[in-house]
Amino acid sequence: VQLQASGGGSVQTGGSLRLSCAASRRTFGSSNMGWFRQAPGKEREFVGSITWSTGTTYYADFVKGRFTISRDNAKNTGYLQMNSLKPEDTGVYYCAAGGRSTQTFQWPYWGQGTQVTVSS
Repeated sequence: VQLQASGGGSVQTGGSLRLSCAASRRTFGSSNMGWFRQAPGKEREFVGSITWSTGTTYYADFVKGRFTISRDNAKNTGYLQMNSLKPEDTGVYYCAAGGRSTQTFQWPYWGQGTQVTVSS
């Protein structure tokens, strides 16, 4: 069971980044995928998720209209497109699989995280 997040970096306010999460087929095959983030000194929080069966997406209020989650089942890869980035979006972004809620403890599989830094 492996998840590998990538695509993080440093951008200025208003910039964009696209994160990817490559999963082993065993993980990805029938699993929902979620994205979470953790800012320094704060708890990890839910960003959004996408269901395996219908591709339905869910987003935290603070990213609605700016972030888009998608997945390519053929490539066993999920994506988090982040636009109009703000300094408060800075943090380590994690992908997760196998869960179905906004609660971190309900997601059994996690990637290693990728750093996103947004400067003003």
